[in-house]
Parts: sequence; C-alpha cells; structure tokens
Amino acid sequence: PSTILERIRAAYNRNVFHSLTNAAELIGVLREFEENRIPAMPFKGVVLSASVYHDLATRPAGDLDLLIFYRDLARATAVLVQRGYVLKTEVEEDGSPAIQDYFEYHFERQSDGMVIELRWRLELTRRRFRRNLGMDWVWPRRRTTMLAGAKVPDLDPVTALLMLCMHGSKHTWSRLIWVCDVARLLEAYPNLDWDGVMHESKRVGLWRTLALGIQLAHRIAKISLPEAILREFESDSVANRLAKHIAKNIFDSPGSTPQSRVPYHVEMLDLRDRVSLLFSLEFLKPNERDRAAIALPKGLAPLYYLIRPLRILLDRSAR
Repeated sequence: PSTILERIRAAYNRNVFHSLTNAAELIGVLREFEENRIPAMPFKGVVLSASVYHDLATRPAGDLDLLIFYRDLARATAVLVQRGYVLKTEVEEDGSPAIQDYFEYHFERQSDGMVIELRWRLELTRRRFRRNLGMDWVWPRRRTTMLAGAKVPDLDPVTALLMLCMHGSKHTWSRLIWVCDVARLLEAYPNLDWDGVMHESKRVGLWRTLALGIQLAHRIAKISLPEAILREFESDSVANRLAKHIAKNIFDSPGSTPQSRVPYHVEMLDLRDRVSLLFSLEFLKPNERDRAAIALPKGLAPLYYLIRPLRILLDRSAR
C-alpha cells in the first residue's frame, strides 16, 4: 500500500541523513584524535556499513563507538568536550567510572543529539569475562576502510567477526540486526581464514560466542558455509541448543534464553573464565574456619579453595 511505502521511504531517508551525519562527525573526531596522537578504532555503526555492507544507507546507524587506550582517556575526553560533548558517565575523583568493571565513557552533544561512546576494553559479561580485549588486541591487526571519501581505521575480518559475535552474545541476540551483521560479514569475506578464526576465538575465550553467532547466521539469515566448518560449530551442544531457542523466539520473545541450571552468561564463558568466576565468588573464598580445619603450609595455600566446599558440605551434613 502507498501509505506503507511512504513510511518505508521516510525511514530510509532519515537513516541516510543520520548515517551521513555520523560519518562526517566520526571523520572529524578521528582527525582531531590523530592531531593529538590518540590512536582510536571505530567499530560497529557506519564503519561496519562501509566495510561490510558497502553502503552507508543499508544498515541503520546508532551512536559512534570508539575504542582507545586507557592511557589516552583524559586527552580524548578533553577533545570531545571541546567539540561540545558532555560526559554523562558518573566518575570517581581519579576519573575512573563509578561503577565497578565498567569500561565505557558515554558522551552526548545537546546541540544535535550526537552520541559517542569511548571504550578502552571490549567485554562479554561484566565481572565475568576476565580477558582484557582492547586496543592491544585490535590495533596491531587493523586495516583501513573508505568512509564517505576518507580513510578510517577498521577491524580486520577475523577480529570483526569475533567482536560481532561477542556483542550479540552479550545482549542475548535480542535484535535481528546483530545476526544480519554476522551474516553480511561472512558474505563479504567468502575466503575467510577459518583456521585463523577458530584459533583466535579459542585463544581469547570467544569460541562459544563464535559458534552461537555462526549458527544463528546459518539458521536465521540462511548464510551458506562449508559443511565441515558448520559441523565444527554445531558440535558445541550448548551453542547448538541456544541457537535453536534464539532462532525460534527472536521475533516473539527476543532476548529470551532456554531454562538451564547454568545461567546463560556463564554458559558463554570458556573454562578458564568459568574458573576465574568461581574463584571470584565471595562465598567460595577461604576463611579462618577453613584454615583451622586443616593446617597447610604457605606453599599449598591455594588448596584451601578445594577444601572450603568440602568443609561447607560436611558442616551442613552434620546438622
């Protein structure tokens, strides 16, 4: 119907304007950062539109996301404030975020509603994902992409795929566009180095998020993959179960996860991060009662983490 076509046309035109505005602002910010010797890596948004969709008008653009080194945070903040932005993140006296394990500064400019988020670390789940994936991870592997006639830094395909899968998994794949991003990247790079992707995902603890993202791109966006590669990802039973549930519920109940004894965000972690989470839980930290139960020399003190659950179990059994 003509009324529906007009609504679609108006939404398209709004997105074109918004994307071009974002692109122009991003180019300006990156130039000022470069003048101040502040390395910055844009990700998602208009850079993803340019590098993967090859058209700024194809993908809706939100705010601007920039990854920087933490050491440059104060100087980057000063640049944005001079451009009219106001920092909305609550911070401590030393300039760090007031919320523990928060790695993002949120800036807004009242004059035009522009929003920029400065990050110095990419995370899967706060207080659970202990890998410090930041500029040290993405900057050495960077490439460049043409954005509205300007060259801008961009993630390499392997890192971009892992970042997209991590971001989608962090938010339980509650938006269809995140699945489309993964599918479009796979279409844009048909000769992707799958051995490199798998090796890197396991090295940085993102194997399950990768397996889940790939399966969703296959199930929902019907992306074609080499049979051996698809079987490798489907062999992860947890990712397979989650992919089936999310694909079935993404329209009627977006963001829902199947019932499980293990919380979804814990299921996303690899073994090393699960162990780190386990040892970080306060109720599992050894105390004086554990040390009084069995006296161990200092060199064997880590064994108290194994003794404590047994001691608690025995205490409860005796009641």
